[in-house]
Amino acid sequence: MVLLWWQVRVAQRLNSANAVLSLRERFDSPALRRRRRVLAERLLAGRHDDITNLEVPAFFELIGSLTHARVLNRDLVWEAFGTWISGYYHALRSPVDVIGRARTALKDPLIMHEFEWVSGMVEQMDRKRIGQETDLEDATREESASLLRREADLDVD
Repeated sequence: MVLLWWQVRVAQRLNSANAVLSLRERFDSPALRRRRRVLAERLLAGRHDDITNLEVPAFFELIGSLTHARVLNRDLVWEAFGTWISGYYHALRSPVDVIGRARTALKDPLIMHEFEWVSGMVEQMDRKRIGQETDLEDATREESASLLRREADLDVD
């Protein structure tokens, strides 16, 4: 029985790793790189009303949903996507709350709730690894701005 449990556990980890690798390939695909670039450019320019394509946050909503359901391993998600999750989440909530506006406009408080959840998970893991006393808010704001500048300069095929 123990051997069977161990085999199932190993299979789950391998499936999670393969899924994260597949999602990472999708994230780095030319189509999603173009959408990341456009979103970053608009966020940097303060064109929050011009954000119509939500494919990037929807991608992180999927990551959050799969991680919340324990299909994806949290450590692997943190390693593979943590910087982007926290950076984009912060940029979409501050200085203009794009996600909050969408929730209000569509009268749906659950819009991007799994993206919000996975962002909180990443923050908890950051705090655990960096230390509770670290001012993550300032670090996240700086990291988010830096991420957006890099994303706005993405080379797209």
